[in-house]
Amino acid sequence: MRGMRVAKNQAKRQVGPTGRPERFIPVPQKLDRHGPARIISMCNQKGGVGKTTTSINLGAALARYGRRVLAVDFDPQGALSAGLGVPAHDVPTIYELMLGKVKDPREAIQRTAVEGLDLIPANIDLSAAEVHLVSEVAREQILAGVLRRVADDYDVILIDCQPSLGLLTVNALTASHGVLIPLACEYFALRGVALLIETVEKVRDRLNPGLEVDGIIATMYDPRTLHAREVLERVVATFGDTVFDTVIGRTVKLPDASVAAKPILDYAPENPASEAYLQLARELVERGTVA
Repeated sequence: MRGMRVAKNQAKRQVGPTGRPERFIPVPQKLDRHGPARIISMCNQKGGVGKTTTSINLGAALARYGRRVLAVDFDPQGALSAGLGVPAHDVPTIYELMLGKVKDPREAIQRTAVEGLDLIPANIDLSAAEVHLVSEVAREQILAGVLRRVADDYDVILIDCQPSLGLLTVNALTASHGVLIPLACEYFALRGVALLIETVEKVRDRLNPGLEVDGIIATMYDPRTLHAREVLERVVATFGDTVFDTVIGRTVKLPDASVAAKPILDYAPENPASEAYLQLARELVERGTVA
């Protein structure tokens, strides 16, 4: 009987939360050169799904594997800047770059405590950007022009978008090669994904033909609840291989790490979420999304 229970437990461990067999994802090889960057928007018009948390921790995980990463705070709330412990006042921000008040993006780039991870910060001033940009020529392509100047210095540029589908988000999508969609394992978060993908397709058709959906990341997953399991099952059934094998579980350590202004890799390295973000970074490299 004991042998049967062990066999059953091993069988359960062989299937991950997405219903696919668990597999080994190798540590990526070091790069012998850096750049040009793949620009990726972290995007979902619903708030509270883990965009900023994923931007911080995925950026830190990619940096841990030797990638040079630039995180761009593109949300007026400035949560990405706060989460990385970078003051966003009295320094040049993405707002000044968008309006042309600062010409060289390198003047706005701030070092973080994570080696290999830099940041262009944002603050509440960014909320006025849409008003200022409405009358600009090629207003959807302004961010693309800013990031183009530093793309050769990095392997990955992650844009943490605000929870909306307004002009700022369209700027991010126009500047990007790909989109990552963090999706909380909740019904209302699931409802908005179709609208977001429709927006991505419009931007692809009208502004950025090379834009791709790089993948959907299931976040805030609690395997103890039937609701979370059913939502994840439905997401995988609907979007197939677009959904990453890696699933980010719900844990209080993630918001605690944000308050401490540290990635969870440094704040709680033994927490399962730390390994999950490292695995997500490995999966991105394995898929060829990131060099």
